[in-house]
Amino acid sequence: MTEPWGLRVDVGLPDHVVRHVVPAPTPALVQRLTSMITVPGTWLKLCAPAELIAPWLPSGWTIDPPEYLMTGPLTAEPVAVPDGYTLAVTTRSGVTAARLLTAAGEIAARGQIANAGWAAVVDQVETAVAHRRRGLGSVVMRTLAATAVSRGATTGVLLATPEGRSLYESLGWRLCSPMTAAVLR
Repeated sequence: MTEPWGLRVDVGLPDHVVRHVVPAPTPALVQRLTSMITVPGTWLKLCAPAELIAPWLPSGWTIDPPEYLMTGPLTAEPVAVPDGYTLAVTTRSGVTAARLLTAAGEIAARGQIANAGWAAVVDQVETAVAHRRRGLGSVVMRTLAATAVSRGATTGVLLATPEGRSLYESLGWRLCSPMTAAVLR
């Protein structure tokens, strides 16, 4: 839902009730938001580094590890699944999930994507520790990109962890802004 400060997403989880995305935070805006928010599990995702945001937050708010807002061109390329893995792709309510499964049926890598017109939002890309450094994250990302392109998207948007940032940069994505995730606990 669009709000005067950006976007509000009603997540609905116990520890993540609502998320407010703030593209242009200012001290006055952060003060206004934090004074009107009283529900624990409410998150602010602010396009600014934590060292800028931290002094603006009142007590009760904590900052999570850094994130990075990134964008990248989406292309539909052939995807080769490494030996020993099976690719499973499902779509439900407009969200496509890609999973690389081991022979035992365990999830080795996964991610999801949803189109929003010309853009597609990538979320929850993860490779299990025992399966890292095998190119599985790239397979998941290329699979998701091809699906989004087939539905008309040309640009991807995501929030990366420090660890994930290097994967996305290797795939041609670029940093738009450091992100600070603050939560009322």
